[in-house]
Amino acid sequence: MSGFVEKPEPVEVPGLVHLHTGKVRDLYQNAAGDLVMVASDRISAYDWVLPTEIPDKGRVLTQLSLWWFDKLADLAANHVISTELPEGAPADWAGRTLVCKSLKMLPVECVARGYLTGSGLAEYQESRTVCGLALPEGLVDGSELPAPIFTPATKAEVGEHDENVSYEEVARQVGAETAAQLRQATLAVYGRARDIARDRGIILADTKFEFGLEFNTAGRRPSDEGGGGRRVGDSLVLADEVLTPDSSRFWPADEWQPGRAQPSFDKQYVRDWLTSAESGWDRKSEQPPPPLPERVVEATRAKYVEAYERLTGNTWS
Repeated sequence: MSGFVEKPEPVEVPGLVHLHTGKVRDLYQNAAGDLVMVASDRISAYDWVLPTEIPDKGRVLTQLSLWWFDKLADLAANHVISTELPEGAPADWAGRTLVCKSLKMLPVECVARGYLTGSGLAEYQESRTVCGLALPEGLVDGSELPAPIFTPATKAEVGEHDENVSYEEVARQVGAETAAQLRQATLAVYGRARDIARDRGIILADTKFEFGLEFNTAGRRPSDEGGGGRRVGDSLVLADEVLTPDSSRFWPADEWQPGRAQPSFDKQYVRDWLTSAESGWDRKSEQPPPPLPERVVEATRAKYVEAYERLTGNTWS
């Protein structure tokens, strides 16, 4: 069992229709058919959305995504239309809300890895491969790969695991041409972001992107042509969040040491506390995790803010 410990009720805003409550983001649609995406302060771990929020987290994710979208604009179109707050929206939505294009989202988590860790490490230890890609002998947790690799995954529902899949499976699902474009775009964006992060003393170990297809000028989706093929003029659009501590592993470069777990700019404080004796929680049980203590909340917020400040060079306020 997993999912929401306490699923929030959607906020009612005149002129907006609530579409979905995700782990972190709430999606609405406005009268023009655009998506309104609101990043909450919710945090998830071990497939649970926890009952305790991390103050400012949603704003950090939104503002960092906007910063990256600007840095990547020449490489990939993105879904942002406006950051203007919809009329009648609560004041708390300020800084955490994006008005976005409505896209046909592709059913693939586009993961780029430049370093070996996480689920990639687990597969490598069994077969010396990641998503079917052969890797050299002798790699350990935190090893830099000879070159970045595209290791896609399925998109999971709240409370379920993403599952790594082969490139061939992606091609089967979305077509060979689109699969090739996803791989090319993912590695190009990762390469740009890796270099920017490196200049700021941060290693971008891996990250995941989501892409969608734009409606064509006739207002039809690519699938309207039959067989799931893409129409002329349809293009990949970078969507959702991008290169945040929720979607990426950021490591301080001056502390990188292959052969062990690396310190990171994310929710590691939360994971560590939940698996500690102090929490009293057994992640293998069906019981939901307990609320987080204040010190864990503060330490986690500080990591998100530090990631924002080190990457952007801006002071969080």
